[in-house]
Amino acid sequence: MRRAAAWSTHIPGGRDGRRMLWIALVDRIGSGLWASVSVLYFTYVTGLSVAEVGALVAVSGAVGIAGAPLGGRIADRLPLTHVLIALQLLRALASFALLTTDNYALLLAFSAAGSLGDRAANVLTKLYATRVAGPDRVRYQAVNRTVANVGWAMGGLAAAGALAIGTTAAYQWLLVGDALSFVAVALVTTGCGEPPSVSRTITTSTDPAPATRPASPWRDRTYLAYVATETVLFLDDAVFKVGLPLWIAHSDHAPHGLAPLLMVLNNVMVVALQVPLARFGATTAAACALLLPLSAVFALGGVAMALSATGGAVTATVLLTAAAAAFTVAEMLHATVSWELSVALAPDTAQGAYLGVHGLAQSAQRSAGPLAVTAAIAIGPLGWTAFGAAIAVTCLFQHRLVRDHLARPALSVPPVTVSEH
Repeated sequence: MRRAAAWSTHIPGGRDGRRMLWIALVDRIGSGLWASVSVLYFTYVTGLSVAEVGALVAVSGAVGIAGAPLGGRIADRLPLTHVLIALQLLRALASFALLTTDNYALLLAFSAAGSLGDRAANVLTKLYATRVAGPDRVRYQAVNRTVANVGWAMGGLAAAGALAIGTTAAYQWLLVGDALSFVAVALVTTGCGEPPSVSRTITTSTDPAPATRPASPWRDRTYLAYVATETVLFLDDAVFKVGLPLWIAHSDHAPHGLAPLLMVLNNVMVVALQVPLARFGATTAAACALLLPLSAVFALGGVAMALSATGGAVTATVLLTAAAAAFTVAEMLHATVSWELSVALAPDTAQGAYLGVHGLAQSAQRSAGPLAVTAAIAIGPLGWTAFGAAIAVTCLFQHRLVRDHLARPALSVPPVTVSEH
């Protein structure tokens, strides 16, 4: 009993908070199984050309952009757990459906449906955590990210083992594993309690509806500008997925085997340091202030990338490792800042809609990020310096943008009971 009580105290959100961590772990294991082999599956199993695979990934990603705002808006009107279960089942069906055909149009449709569900579920999982964790949401986010990274690593290792086999059946079983992870997540979600929601209390209560229209993020210029700056700050993701591997591949000095090792470094640092670093942004004011050192870390990362082209193999290895470490620290700090500010800027009565619009930043970065880092690579060392400086300046702009609007206390959901009548 004492150990259970201690565990409950350690994880914000109590029983439901712990359940959501298991959900994050299983979800990311499944995603890790599929993410690293999806392109290979479409190439070797369904027989698509390079151009067809590229178009499929691009179109499904574009459709997925709509998932974040759509899911957030629905969650302000319907029980959040019910919407999450439906989205996980949509993802499972889309994954299973990919196994049934090699028709390009159907593969495109199923991939788009899965992408839509993925982006919507990502936002609503964050919304659920925000509601159950309350004022401890920043610490909960850090624990959640740590667990998610462990899941990614486990899924990735399993996928690597399957790739060593290299058969059609191995690829198909990885996709089956991904689909089953969504089914498992949906089942676990059925045991989660519905968190209190101001928006649903207002819209389902027997009391008269409020005279004013609900707040809309699309009419909130400050929030839209904030989301635009977030798109830039999320570029660290493109650095690890595209920038570092390509820069190393085209380097005359850096060992080509360094790229996967830097990905491992990124994962290990997040698992080890995300929770300790979260305490520096535990309040809204602290999260806002954290944008200042964050700008310096981004700038240092860009400079280290640029300098890596100026020396021999040892110098390149040391500087690229330093750059990867800097961008990983930036990733962790920004994750803390982004989680807190995206909620603090959103009114309680429209949290879902606002967080849905905030989710557009990550979706947009997935399209713009590869272009930004390849442009930096094409320019050369000066391009990486400019890349880091541009993100640093955006940090400073975001700090000034939100500072005056965060004078009020951080918004959190009051302990009200949702009326179903």
